Amino acid sequence: MKKGGILALIFISVVINYMDRTNISVAAAAISADLNISKVEMGLIFSAFAWTYSIMQIPGGMLVDAVRIRFLYPFILVAWSLVTLVQGLVSSVAALIGCRMAIGFFEAPSYPANNKIVTQWFAEQERAGAIAIYTSGQFIGLAFLMPVLAVIQDWFGWRGLFIVSGLIGIVWAVIWYIFYQEKSNEQPNNPQANSENANQSSSPNTTPVSWQNLKLAFSSKKLWGIYIGQFCLGGTLIFFLTWFPTYLAEYRGFSDLQTGFLASVPFLAAFCGVLLSGFVSDLLVRKGFSNEFARKTPIILGLFLSSSVIFANYTDSTLWVTFFLSLTFFGNGLASINWVFVSLIAPKHMVGLVGGCFNFIGGLSAVIVPVLIGFLVQDGDFRPALALIAILAFTGLFSYLFLVGKVETIEMPVAENELEAKA
Repeated sequence: MKKGGILALIFISVVINYMDRTNISVAAAAISADLNISKVEMGLIFSAFAWTYSIMQIPGGMLVDAVRIRFLYPFILVAWSLVTLVQGLVSSVAALIGCRMAIGFFEAPSYPANNKIVTQWFAEQERAGAIAIYTSGQFIGLAFLMPVLAVIQDWFGWRGLFIVSGLIGIVWAVIWYIFYQEKSNEQPNNPQANSENANQSSSPNTTPVSWQNLKLAFSSKKLWGIYIGQFCLGGTLIFFLTWFPTYLAEYRGFSDLQTGFLASVPFLAAFCGVLLSGFVSDLLVRKGFSNEFARKTPIILGLFLSSSVIFANYTDSTLWVTFFLSLTFFGNGLASINWVFVSLIAPKHMVGLVGGCFNFIGGLSAVIVPVLIGFLVQDGDFRPALALIAILAFTGLFSYLFLVGKVETIEMPVAENELEAKA
């Protein structure tokens, strides 16, 4: 299978992944009115996805290292899509929380799997662009899906929205299984193959689980730098995925359809940001610039721009509110190639595990931020929530400046290397 086909499969999977994460935000106002749910309760529902998503990141990363992607990916797609469909049949806060937890559980291995696929199929100087393309699915997909989801809800109600979303994912799982081809050393002359895997065994997609590897994944300052950065990036992203439509509808006073269309603008900006970042970063690497400059610069600039969200607190103009929120999400898009650091820094046999740890810490933002915002906006004032997003952006910026250091693969301890050699 060609690289373009691989990226297309991942891209559409990411679109569906984020559709099933965010349809709850489109439906939130209708659900709240129908089931009499408070803002604090809705914050808990928003957060519930991340409780299991975060907890399962490390086991999910280990699973990605241990199970062939062609079988794992369709299974988790079907599983989370079925639960998405079930959301349209429930009628209580507890049931909604349970469904969101189940979706988080089954989606947990998806991003470590995406990163491992790119690491296997793409050379180092191509990865930022590849990651930018599939990551853009969460932005461009939602930019167009927000209005579509709003229309589906307008036609079929919030229950129909979940049912339609679930059916789409089930169909896509079948398509994935039919078309995805596992990359292995059985294809040594395949021009699409990544030569970095040339010394692996005939089943390079599996690595035994090792608790020593887990210890290494949490003992590196360099890795903690990207983990904290991912948490801060996730804080901005989760605001747009959860509370943003409510902010537009209730705080800014827009109708449901206005909210659906206006909400798409920042996602388009983020899409532009992530593609610009990925391709410029790869171009700089090919031109001979260091990884410190080529990879870090878009992320640091993006986090700085994300702090501009605070300016939306000081204007009542729809145009300027849209501009500042779009600039914020554009910055988040610029910084979203940070997954490339997992490929560049993690030991090659630990890409799935480190990706799981990376997304575990990032996922904690989706546990904490929606609930915290729910408390901050109880009185209907969203200004403290936007201030929180700005603080997170600066924290992530400082993490990349002072913790990540030189961008290079972490060397395993000698004893661990000897153990691997004996194995």
